[in-house]
Amino acid sequence: MSAMTNIRIDTVRIAGFRGIRDLEITLPRVAVLIGPNNSGKTSCLKALQLALGDYSRYLCDEDVHIEVGTESSKVILVDLRIIATDDKDNRIRTFGDDWATEFGDRIMAEANGDQFLALRTRSMPNAIKGNFDITRSTLERWPDYSAWSTEKVKETRLPSRMDCLPFIAIDAQRDIHQDLHEKSSFIGRVLAAIAYDKDDIVALEQLIKDLNDTAVDKSEDIKRLTRHVRQLNRSVQGAGNVEITPFPQKIRDLSKNFSVHVGDSAENSFTMEYHGMGTRSWASLLTVKAFIDLLVDKHEKESKPCYPILAVEEPEAHLHPNAQKTLFRQLAESRGQVIISTHSPYLAAMADITAITSLVRIAGGVSGHCFLYLVTPTEKNVLAREVMSKRGEILFARALVLFEGVTEEQIIPAMFQAYFHKSIHEFGVSCVSVGGKNYAPFIKLACSFGIPVYVISDNDGSAKTEVEAQLQRLKQETGLQLNSDSFGIAFIGNGNDFEAELMGLGLRDEIIQSLVLCATQDTSNKEHVAAKQREITALSDSDIIVRMRKSKANYAGHLADVLLMNPNGKSVEEMVPAAVAQAFEQLKGWLAR
Repeated sequence: MSAMTNIRIDTVRIAGFRGIRDLEITLPRVAVLIGPNNSGKTSCLKALQLALGDYSRYLCDEDVHIEVGTESSKVILVDLRIIATDDKDNRIRTFGDDWATEFGDRIMAEANGDQFLALRTRSMPNAIKGNFDITRSTLERWPDYSAWSTEKVKETRLPSRMDCLPFIAIDAQRDIHQDLHEKSSFIGRVLAAIAYDKDDIVALEQLIKDLNDTAVDKSEDIKRLTRHVRQLNRSVQGAGNVEITPFPQKIRDLSKNFSVHVGDSAENSFTMEYHGMGTRSWASLLTVKAFIDLLVDKHEKESKPCYPILAVEEPEAHLHPNAQKTLFRQLAESRGQVIISTHSPYLAAMADITAITSLVRIAGGVSGHCFLYLVTPTEKNVLAREVMSKRGEILFARALVLFEGVTEEQIIPAMFQAYFHKSIHEFGVSCVSVGGKNYAPFIKLACSFGIPVYVISDNDGSAKTEVEAQLQRLKQETGLQLNSDSFGIAFIGNGNDFEAELMGLGLRDEIIQSLVLCATQDTSNKEHVAAKQREITALSDSDIIVRMRKSKANYAGHLADVLLMNPNGKSVEEMVPAAVAQAFEQLKGWLAR
């Protein structure tokens, strides 16, 4: 088994850091942190950097968590648990020989024999020095989360950070054009490590000398400039030699003049300073992958294990959706562990649903939510197909409204806008068609990520019985309470699907107008439009409902537009079914929290 794939940080605990009072999150090999602004995503990455990287030198009083009306203890704790895994990221019982040698007697075991390494970083202010004292240690056991930060656990002091767990942090502000000129950047460190054999250096420097001689010989201006500059000899008493060389003379100076060219071809390419921030940011991220490869290869040559922890903040910056998806795959292929914080639904949609942690602000701190419930392969496929690949923004919603089909998906947002006088997007609410009555996976998703969910169900045939039975099974399988704090359900009128409900509400004129628009959208012939108006108006209510059902995907969008225009001046109560109004009232309460 490769030394690069058999460990990972599986649990992170943070206390007293920035806006985080007390938080525990679990991490797969490729982890994605989502959440609104100021929800704690950056703080989690900085806490990891404090434990494994160089953030301790930046630590200041503002990093200490202070609750309103309380005195801060000014102690920051970050605990990490490292476990052994197989090449599919599943936990295994014991560490491989290389890591067992590296960690030594710091390795502990749980009651069932599963091994782990627990690292603790404690930061406290030093009033005399005016900075923070940082201590790192290993823990004799991994305490229960309920009292992890206060329970006394035997600690063994570490003299320094563990070099075998390098932490590489990439913030949202990155630009390869600047990186090329900074020795401390990741590409600067890669270039600084470039080495050649002695014979190669001699040969290359001779080629550079020949190139310089040719460039000077071909330019009268450079020759003239050289003659004038050689007068410098007079000020140094004629000693030394003065030359103008368009190219560096020594191999060691090449790294100072590296550039990256991007274009359609070698003949049509430009340096990074002429490209947009998207290309420059993307290129900067990819140079980090090169740095990680170099780092790991150096350790492997010394027969030492190395497991890099790559933390990337907002990799989507300046990139269009397809580029974001490509970049996610490239980052996921990095050696070691990858932790990504993002606001992008496209990046979140690329991740496995179980790899996502949603962070939200709560009273006094931050709470983390991840997928809590077992899903069947079928349910996981439904979520991957209907949510993760198409509707990643659902993961960022403040509330979800679920229903059976495409009619509701187009019309309910219009009813919402008429009801609240604001668009559904302004409130952060997502409307989702579950493609039938398969509500369970969507409810599991919403409840896992702390998203309130309301179901508006059809009530024709056996729909009510089927949906209620499904919810009962869901409660039994998961233990979900499905109470009004985060769940609601309403059934439309008895015996109705959504089309029949709209007709029964008294929206016949609006429905006719939408059907006429649907049937005449490809023509501007007024006579044809008038004839279609007469034809549809002459239909009975039941015939109109049949026509609605046959053209759900088309007429619904037109009806949504008609309801927003409200040409007949109807009240909200006359345009919104009772079940939908009931859902809106519950949403109002949830969104006010």
